[in-house]
Amino acid sequence: MAIGGALLRISQTLIRALQLCCAIVACGVFAYFLAILHRRNLPVATYVRAVTGMSGAAIIYTAFAVLLTLCFAGVAFLGYLAILLDICFIGCFAAIAYYSRGGTRGCSANVDTPLGNGPSNSGASPRLGTACRLNTAVFAVSIFAIFLFILSAILQFLMIRNHKKDKRYGPSPSNNYTSGAGRTPFWKRNRNKHATRDAELATAPGATGYGRPSHETGVTDTTMVGGVPEPKYGQPGYGQPHGQTAHAASTNYYQGQSNAATNY
Repeated sequence: MAIGGALLRISQTLIRALQLCCAIVACGVFAYFLAILHRRNLPVATYVRAVTGMSGAAIIYTAFAVLLTLCFAGVAFLGYLAILLDICFIGCFAAIAYYSRGGTRGCSANVDTPLGNGPSNSGASPRLGTACRLNTAVFAVSIFAIFLFILSAILQFLMIRNHKKDKRYGPSPSNNYTSGAGRTPFWKRNRNKHATRDAELATAPGATGYGRPSHETGVTDTTMVGGVPEPKYGQPGYGQPHGQTAHAASTNYYQGQSNAATNY
């Protein structure tokens, strides 16, 4: 995995762990309220059960999300499902923040808590002031959890894109069976530049062998037929069958050699 993908996975795992902690705090506090109300045989408000249920569901989801992020980060189906659930839990924690807003008005005078309303120093253990402060803590972690779920949804989308990019540039003949995000590592970029520059110098005018005769460079583009050069376009014998071409070419070749010797 590329460095960017590893950073996304680590960041997402940490965010999921923080979401899990927020859900545990909210569920623990309201489960405590629920137990106190049952023990005192007091009526239980519907929102107390709702907050306990939503925060409990968030605990289950975030616990599985941590494991899935570590093992299956970037898989498209699981990623889009996680984004959908993140959006749902944004709404859940917005509702939890709304139901626990009573502590935002202060916990020093008359308070409004799930355990009842009245002066902060009234009530049996726990006192209403303590219940108010616990309610305020749930409100704070709910607001924090909303931002965490927004951030995790964004990171999840980036992880899906990064995973698709890794698959697109995975091992194949086109990239010499190497995998990655389609970018050349910085420690290989200079090496590639040097190789390109050497190739350009080898084919540039003035390079070794450029424009020199074939007998000096050891390279020839002449095809031999029957021990003699095959005629090129415009020469006698060009386009004839190989037997006739070889005979005509050999005759012309040796005549040319004889004429050259005579002139010399």
